[in-house]
Amino acid sequence: QVQLVESGGGLVQAGGSLRLSCAASGSIFSINAMGWYRRAPGEQRELVARITNGGKTTYADSVKGRFTISRDNPKSPVYLEMNTLKPEDTAVYYCFANMWDRTGSWGQGTQVTVSS
Repeated sequence: QVQLVESGGGLVQAGGSLRLSCAASGSIFSINAMGWYRRAPGEQRELVARITNGGKTTYADSVKGRFTISRDNPKSPVYLEMNTLKPEDTAVYYCFANMWDRTGSWGQGTQVTVSS
């Protein structure tokens, strides 16, 4: 079992920055990738960014060049640095972890609100 705890959401003006963090505990050796999804009201869930244990990153087109996902090592928290935020980035952001056995874990979600 892997437990994920997120922090760092909040309210920010357009053009501002926020950093989300997600700490994993439990069977962290079973994780092979971590990342973030988001869900805006009335919208489908969207993959924002993902990073593998080897450091390979994937980003949604909508956040490329503005968001950076990072993780020092497989035992470290994963961070999402969000810059030049836009109102359309407003959503609940969920941390996730993919396991080697193809199961996954989710965090409780953290609200990000960008005002115009």
